Amino acid sequence: MSIPPINGSDIVVQPKSNGQSLGESDFLALMTTQLQQQDPFEPVDNKEMIAQMAQFSSLAGISQMNDTLSSIADQIRSQTALLAEIKASSATPSSTTSI
Repeated sequence: MSIPPINGSDIVVQPKSNGQSLGESDFLALMTTQLQQQDPFEPVDNKEMIAQMAQFSSLAGISQMNDTLSSIADQIRSQTALLAEIKASSATPSSTTSI
């Protein structure tokens, strides 16, 4: 009985139902397991390995950019709230009137 090889078209990836996503440590664990389980007579192609590493680098960059953009958005929100407070306090009429 022969076992057919696995190729990319046979794999169906579904997101986790709890909303969590895979992180860097998950990727490294998967890659390490892949290297340990590969057939020594037919190792992973260098092009495939480079493509996986490029995807990992892209993922890390996108994750870092997302964190930076979230920080910028938080700063803009706080500055907008501060400006709204300043505008509200300067819009109230002063209690002293000149005659």
